[in-house]
Amino acid sequence: MLSFNFLKDAGVSGKKVFLRADLDVPLANGGIEDDTRLLSAIPTLEYLLSQGAKIILAGHLGRPEGINKSLSLEPIAKWFAKQLTINNLQLTKIGEFEGWEIGPNIFLLENLRFFAGEEKNDPGFAKQLANLADIYVNEAFADSHRNHASITGVPKYLPGFAGLHLQQEIEVLSKVLEKPKRPLVVVIGGAKLETKLPLVEKMHHLADYVLVGGKIARDVKTLLKIQHEKIEGRKSALLIADLNLDETDVTPKSIENFLQIIDLARTVVWNGPLGKISDNKMEMAKSEDGSRKLAEGLVKSSAYTIVGGGDTVGFLEKACLLDKFACLPKNRCFLSTGGGAMLSFLSGEKLPGLEALKARPTSPATLA
Repeated sequence: MLSFNFLKDAGVSGKKVFLRADLDVPLANGGIEDDTRLLSAIPTLEYLLSQGAKIILAGHLGRPEGINKSLSLEPIAKWFAKQLTINNLQLTKIGEFEGWEIGPNIFLLENLRFFAGEEKNDPGFAKQLANLADIYVNEAFADSHRNHASITGVPKYLPGFAGLHLQQEIEVLSKVLEKPKRPLVVVIGGAKLETKLPLVEKMHHLADYVLVGGKIARDVKTLLKIQHEKIEGRKSALLIADLNLDETDVTPKSIENFLQIIDLARTVVWNGPLGKISDNKMEMAKSEDGSRKLAEGLVKSSAYTIVGGGDTVGFLEKACLLDKFACLPKNRCFLSTGGGAMLSFLSGEKLPGLEALKARPTSPATLA
């Protein structure tokens, strides 16, 4: 476990708290399609309010190049207002930033990526943000692998703490790396070879079984087998799925083999769908059968299951399976908000956002 302070170590009563949350959620027809990441911030929000803190909530949406009103955080502001049963949402200005007053003690800043200084991690921009608050709280695990101003810049100037969900992410994923209940099965799918390959390599040494599906099963099948054969000493059993003729999904035989292994597992980590993700219902029926059967098998199994990745959680939402995971007992399932961050953490990389919480802050009085 990394040695940094958790939220309940902070004295937040009467303080202004800059809460960096994960607000990057999919939108459809002006509404929020999947609010899993937003829901993960609610316990921290409620805790801060119960302690008498004033919250400056901040995050980003999409990848705008400058101001792009289609990526405004207004739908996010409305979602939080509804969730917290607050009816007086108002446009306002917080310091030099536009945003919304969601209630007397909650303010949401407009999309941070409207400002070039965010992704450039500009010190001047980080200081502007830090001047709004007394304490920094990171509740954006999914963004903690990025070296951006609101992730690594602000905690240089404010005392930094991990939010309640971020604490859970670190504790759960650390147990996978340090002391997993075995057999440990890691299922890796999706299409992003550059992010998935380091995890496959790391899990060769850690997991008991590594099951690979999705587009990467086709792209690196030979490479993975050669790498696996070169490993000396303890190594996982590697199973790479075969794909159907049009390469949109794994074969029924492959998913049957995966489920047989999962029946043996005590811990399962799943990141990445096994087939092509589509919004077309006819295409979904052809390309998502493997992912659906895997999900249904995980719900029925007795293994502790960790599911992560935006595409994976998005698939579960569209397939009406997310609630089945969410309803499992806490000792059976954990839904990670991280995609790339989860992969980086499990691959043994240091996440800049977590490292930043260990730095000693400069006093806010010196920021002017």
